[in-house]
Amino acid sequence: MTMAASHGATKKLRDAIFGATAACNKAAEKYGLDKVTNATIGMMMDDAGKIAVLPTVEKVFRSLSAEDYFRYAPIAGVPEYLAEVEKLVFADNRPEGFIASCATSGGTGAIHHAVANYVERGTKVLTSDWFWGTYNVICNECGCKLVNYKLFDEDNNFNIAAYANKVAEIYKEQDSLLVIINTPAHNPTGFSLTEEDWDQVLALAKKYAAQGKKMSILVDIAYIDFAGEKNETRRFMKKFSNLPENVLVMFSFSMSKGYTAYGQRTGALVAVSASEKVITEFQDINKYTSRATWSNINRGAMLTLVKIQQDEELRHQYEAERDSFYQTIRQRAQVFMTEAKACGLPALPYNGGFFLSVPAADPQAVCNKLHDDLIFAVPLKAGVRVAACCVPEAKMHGVAEKVLKALQAVENW
Repeated sequence: MTMAASHGATKKLRDAIFGATAACNKAAEKYGLDKVTNATIGMMMDDAGKIAVLPTVEKVFRSLSAEDYFRYAPIAGVPEYLAEVEKLVFADNRPEGFIASCATSGGTGAIHHAVANYVERGTKVLTSDWFWGTYNVICNECGCKLVNYKLFDEDNNFNIAAYANKVAEIYKEQDSLLVIINTPAHNPTGFSLTEEDWDQVLALAKKYAAQGKKMSILVDIAYIDFAGEKNETRRFMKKFSNLPENVLVMFSFSMSKGYTAYGQRTGALVAVSASEKVITEFQDINKYTSRATWSNINRGAMLTLVKIQQDEELRHQYEAERDSFYQTIRQRAQVFMTEAKACGLPALPYNGGFFLSVPAADPQAVCNKLHDDLIFAVPLKAGVRVAACCVPEAKMHGVAEKVLKALQAVENW
């Protein structure tokens, strides 16, 4: 007996991240938190294992008035918030063209809106074979299918050949395509596309645009504030100037990582196009979809961002605190990568962000074996994810070697 509609009856969320975290919490209760290495959580944690919140963000958020917290926000988002988000997304690399944005429920909401409004039902969405699993959940929910290309070539560089082949294959079946590219500081590998990689990606988009095909490119920049100097990490964005009208570029912005505002669920979808008509359409359809999903977004979080960004002293304090968090994660990741190289663990290239990854034929078995050493990581489809954001540097020492030993035990190296 089922009361659900036929398209909903088979839904069942299986989230490897929360499952791994639950196993870690159970071990911590049994053996003590100090004995356990928790490499599962996608949040910044301090060396004591507690959530690390940027002090300026917390101070400003707590200083808001009751009206700031509780009054409805406009459906598209507080205008000042949208203006500041666009400045944050591009910094000094704002591309030429028409630009607009829509407030969303975190970066997840931005991805949802892009899929819901720019993918024909029953068609395919393209992303790499290493990807955040929620992309697949969103595509399924929106009635389309996520397919993958191999992210790395044999030299662990961006696999433009695999990408081009998959794009060509999909365009034989459909006339429009949404591509999701998570860069810089890709989740789950920490990899970033180079400017040369972007040149090739955009050359391909222009090639198919000339044939009358439509391409929407969603750049997931959730971890961009943990990838390096703000303008260096955004230089590629200038390349989106004056693209063909049938190439739309969108950005998924999130307050979760750069503002440590994970639970406030505030983000934005930002778009750039050579066509004013396309951008007007973007505003109309995404406002409609917002009304049909969450109606409007967390006013308090939006105003927190506005107050920080519009006050020079607060902004400098915030940026210094965030940079300190970035340096902490970078040092933790460096420990892992240095030790991985020393022991021969084939970790994937890491340029920045919260996570590192190691390929594995049986990721779940490898993670289960790591439990023997009270190390808890996340099993993905293609390998094991280690969250540098939540492992103290002292505990990170030795993790790479233990991952190698788990691989050897499980996969008979």
